[in-house]
Amino acid sequence: MSKRRVRRKRLPEELVEATIESLSPEGRGVAHIEGKVVFIDFALAGEVVEFKYSRMSKKFDEGRAVNILKASADRVTPICEHFTVCGGCSMQHQNHEAQIISKQDALMLQFQHLGQVQPKNILPPLRGPVKHYRQKARLGVKYVHKKDKVLVGFREKGNSFLADILNCPVLHESVGLRITDLSSLLVTMKARQSIPQIEVAIDDTKTALVFRHLEELCESDKTALIEFAQKNNLQIMLQSGGPHTITALWPENPPALSYTLHEQQITIEFQVNDFTQVNSEINQSMVSKALQMLELDSQDRVLDLFCGLGNFTLAMARQCAEVVGVEGSESMVIKARENAQLNDIKNCDFFAADLSQDIANEIWLCKVGVHQTYDKILLDPPRSGAMEMLKYIGKLNAKRIVYVSCNPATLARDAQVLVHEYGYTLEDAGVMDMFPHTAHVESIALFTKTN
Repeated sequence: MSKRRVRRKRLPEELVEATIESLSPEGRGVAHIEGKVVFIDFALAGEVVEFKYSRMSKKFDEGRAVNILKASADRVTPICEHFTVCGGCSMQHQNHEAQIISKQDALMLQFQHLGQVQPKNILPPLRGPVKHYRQKARLGVKYVHKKDKVLVGFREKGNSFLADILNCPVLHESVGLRITDLSSLLVTMKARQSIPQIEVAIDDTKTALVFRHLEELCESDKTALIEFAQKNNLQIMLQSGGPHTITALWPENPPALSYTLHEQQITIEFQVNDFTQVNSEINQSMVSKALQMLELDSQDRVLDLFCGLGNFTLAMARQCAEVVGVEGSESMVIKARENAQLNDIKNCDFFAADLSQDIANEIWLCKVGVHQTYDKILLDPPRSGAMEMLKYIGKLNAKRIVYVSCNPATLARDAQVLVHEYGYTLEDAGVMDMFPHTAHVESIALFTKTN
């Protein structure tokens, strides 16, 4: 029996006029056509546009603005010539100040609707560079036979194809201005069809590129990569499989990547595949702001959950009696301990634990059934938030909790529990401009409790 072919509804060819009511969390214009929600790329709140449908479904439709009939005062010319094609950024058509306001509004809306709570004080946004700020990225690579060209960059908006770009104004200059050079290098290599991605990791002074390859590279390809590294002052590494297969090509024994938290006089060493913040200037401001909000003193005992390499842990250890850092990855815990030794910090300890599971018997949380005591807590969870940790945090009765978030929805959800179930007050909250020109919202919040 043959399978019944499902026919996709044919999209209308004609342009449709719409008034944009607001922006979605992804930065798309929101309109209603005959009572149905339509998300429209390249449109801003308050605008009247003509758009073309790109997708239709039962619950909502999608489209792209073609003509701007009435422009928002916030509309600007995008800084990137590839903006309408590349999916790396979604907000370049909105001026930067308005981008920050939109993100702040999105955060407050999540607090209101998901958390049923509002901060007493909205913090001024933390600001940094708006161009060439990105120091971590994963670039796709694709050889296109018809063009005899290797594409290097990010996916196109709305599909899985790589965008054909010449440069990238949000990537650090050492890579963003060398997209064309990378493409020209790769197209000459025999392995051009078996290199799917390049991992980018940049520290305070050095740029490392990890070339993922699906087949062994010949000597001529390795020579070409080495010559490119020498010419452009780069570290080049090869990766044939998982992260454990990353090996240095040039130089053979590269110096460790590292960044410095200048205010706290902390140096953090990391490897190319370790998680670090993409925006070093905002990271410095974020760490300093978190320490200020915690109001640390020399007697404090502090718990740092989701501590990673010790980005916050080691900085806090400079100002208090003791810090305990907890991280899910054993390898990251080892590196955090090494960073403590590197900075001659002896008043902190690190533990590996899966913070999405039951941790009731962890020694850093409880000793013989009695809860440990912590004066302050710092949380920096992944996008999924810290819900599994809240029942433990609530029993610790810490006086101050600083929550660093990369997802306002899960921050608001967790705030609802901390405030309405455990008696905390949401004192301060605000956004940090970690990812300019994207809809990504990074934020920081302070919760206090009077015991």
